Amino acid sequence: MESRNKVISPTKLTICILWNLCSSIAIVFSNKWIYTNYKFPNVTLTCIHFFMTYLGLKVCIFLNIFTPKKIPLCEMIPLCLSFCGFVVFTNLSLQNNTVGTYQVAKVMTTPAILFIHTLFYGRKYSMKIMLTIFPIIIGVFLNSWYDVKFNVLGTTYALLGVLVTSLYQVLVGSKQQEHQLSSMQLLFYQAPLSALVLAFIFPLREPPLETGGLLTYWPPQAIGFVILSGVLAFSVNLSIYWIIGNTSPVTYNMVGHLKFCITLTGGVLIFHDPVSLNQMIGVVLTLLGIICYTHFKVQEQNKARDKAKDKLGKPV
Repeated sequence: MESRNKVISPTKLTICILWNLCSSIAIVFSNKWIYTNYKFPNVTLTCIHFFMTYLGLKVCIFLNIFTPKKIPLCEMIPLCLSFCGFVVFTNLSLQNNTVGTYQVAKVMTTPAILFIHTLFYGRKYSMKIMLTIFPIIIGVFLNSWYDVKFNVLGTTYALLGVLVTSLYQVLVGSKQQEHQLSSMQLLFYQAPLSALVLAFIFPLREPPLETGGLLTYWPPQAIGFVILSGVLAFSVNLSIYWIIGNTSPVTYNMVGHLKFCITLTGGVLIFHDPVSLNQMIGVVLTLLGIICYTHFKVQEQNKARDKAKDKLGKPV
């Protein structure tokens, strides 16, 4: 659930968003290199990511950057299961759908989060905020319409992926608020549990003794890239938890849509990828939705801050 009491410094938020953007783009290129050149198994790599995240957090504890806080195991199980479902179903969606269909399904995570927040958490969003979702959905669709093809199995996986991903992001925010946890404290408990659950899943999807499995001989270069990917995953996971915990899952999804626009634009400017008029209009509409969301969100935060000042009779 979105935090209602604290106002995050715009500078601090901007730095964290840039941190997330840089880490996410870096890990995409790193993972793409690993998959393309070494055929490293996908779910196994995700499991390693969370194990590396746990090790990174142990180092942070050793350096007194944060103090662990005990959380009942039963409180963490839904979070871990929803994360593992998110990994499995998004992978199955990508495997059984075209890239365009996958992207269109992925953008539906934002309205799904709004629905879950409204129905189950009593969180109310203004009409202005909800309307900003439409240009983003249309923009992503215009970018991908030429590659959108539906089939029963792929659509089923895509819908399940949207549902579980939305639930996972909502739980990340609500657990931090409910138990007054920092992003590091929550991630410290979720990371090893998720790695453990995935360790039971990947033998089913990626048999370790088959060619290309975990127990296959991997050259030092592959191991080096896997370790680099794990370090980047620690950075990405930490920034994701911070953004969701200090703003909301919807705001984090806006960062994701911005990432999509940057990746597409970067491909055109740097690699001279071909781009159609529909894609250009799609990027403009997506950016328009993000800008409007940011503008309306800042307005609401300023109003909330002014009300708090009036209520207390002094600056907060």
